[in-house]
Amino acid sequence: MSITRKGESSVLHRYAPRHHPRHQPRHARPSDAHRWWALVVIATAQLMVVLDATIVNIALPSAQRALHMSDANRQWVITAYTLAFGGLLLLGGRISDLVGRKRTFVIGLVGFAAASAFGGAATSSGMLFGARALQGAFAAVLAPAALSLLTTTFTDPRERGKAFGIYGALAGSGSAIGFILGGLLTEYLDWRWCLYVNVPIAAVAVLGAFALLRDRPAHTGVRLDVPGAVLGCGGLVAVVYGFSEAQPRGWTDPLVLGLFAAGAAMLAAFVWWQTRAPVPLLPLHVLRERNRAGCLLTMLLAVIGMFGLFLFMTYYLQEILGYSPLRTGLAFLPLTAAIVVGSTQISARLLQHVAPRALMVPGMLLAAGGLLLLTRLTVTSRYPTEVLPALLLLGLGMGLTFMPVFATATAGVAPKDSGVTSATVNTAQQVGGSIGTALLNTVAISSSTAYITAHLRSPADRGRVVPEGVVHGYTVAIWWAAAVMLLAGLVAGLMVTARAPKHTTAPEAVPESPV
Repeated sequence: MSITRKGESSVLHRYAPRHHPRHQPRHARPSDAHRWWALVVIATAQLMVVLDATIVNIALPSAQRALHMSDANRQWVITAYTLAFGGLLLLGGRISDLVGRKRTFVIGLVGFAAASAFGGAATSSGMLFGARALQGAFAAVLAPAALSLLTTTFTDPRERGKAFGIYGALAGSGSAIGFILGGLLTEYLDWRWCLYVNVPIAAVAVLGAFALLRDRPAHTGVRLDVPGAVLGCGGLVAVVYGFSEAQPRGWTDPLVLGLFAAGAAMLAAFVWWQTRAPVPLLPLHVLRERNRAGCLLTMLLAVIGMFGLFLFMTYYLQEILGYSPLRTGLAFLPLTAAIVVGSTQISARLLQHVAPRALMVPGMLLAAGGLLLLTRLTVTSRYPTEVLPALLLLGLGMGLTFMPVFATATAGVAPKDSGVTSATVNTAQQVGGSIGTALLNTVAISSSTAYITAHLRSPADRGRVVPEGVVHGYTVAIWWAAAVMLLAGLVAGLMVTARAPKHTTAPEAVPESPV
């Protein structure tokens, strides 16, 4: 998770005005009495993008039963969204520059709503996966435009700080709202309404955009790095698809090995192309600074360990403990609260006095400790004594880690690189979530299958052995997640050598949260 919230995403526009409002012509001053209503429109759109991750997580068991998804393929409901979102986020920022912020904002809203309606009406798993990918693609267009509009709507430094605070608070509440709303809609209506609900929200935001938002002309000199987007996103899809196919086919299957090889080749070609592209999606000099590279790798690894857990805990609570969707959503709220406390009440206060890794390393150790507690789950575990303490430790550790990750990764960046740097950190979140969900889901299913095969000696044993095998698979995958979390702590300790900042200011870019 990061310090504020899913989603979607934040690209700080590098062309934001730099002059104080009183030096601007009267008609250009931010004196529009409706600008605070414009903030509501912008924040509503961002909230929709963020809550869409958690709201679908709660609905996933019901959707799997309705569309007859296999256990191996169910993770694509999550990864199709995060892959498209993360893989196209940098391109989305460029599109906003080229087409214009307001126009891009409206296009993103309409596209997101249409993809949501398409997913809600899905009659097959493939149709739902495609809809989720479209949602992610339009979210990658919508989120940068939303933040860019915010920076140009509020130019007075005092108003701007207040606007960013409100925006961050509304976006940050997305995961909690998603958990509760997902549970309510799934339990009392149908899982499809977890997607349909985006349509009226987007419709209201579109009407508000036309009535309230103002924009500047698009930048005619902007160029899109389409080859870079194809290579980067294509390489990630191939790698994640390889993980998902490893369970039914085996890790040495020619298709699986071919997917991994193709993914690695495309990602290598992406790096090569970024050194030659006229306007690269990801200027490589952004990654050459040691602390920034360490923060990005820490982010990637930490989210790998966390995203798979959301999938397992959703199924564990509903399928093993028999929780309703609403009760499942409420069960996740302590995790969200712990993340907020860790980031805003601990990390934000201590970062002025200690080196970033003095927060990141203990944070990863706490998170790994929470995961290790969850490796003791059984079919009869109780939430208050065996699940809740682990979620609190995990959330506190994540909160301790991600605030200094964002602050350090965006520190000392040239103004022209501020947007791409923030987008790169958010991309690391989404890519880590995609890889983690696919990899850990494969590990869980393989371990469950092996356990059930070894212990199922007669049909009469099935009612006992199958649930035990499923939970065994979850715990094995959580062991892997804990190991990855410890690796993230090691990376932070060795690579992030920045000292305590003399004057810490929170980056204007609002990061996403995976929870």
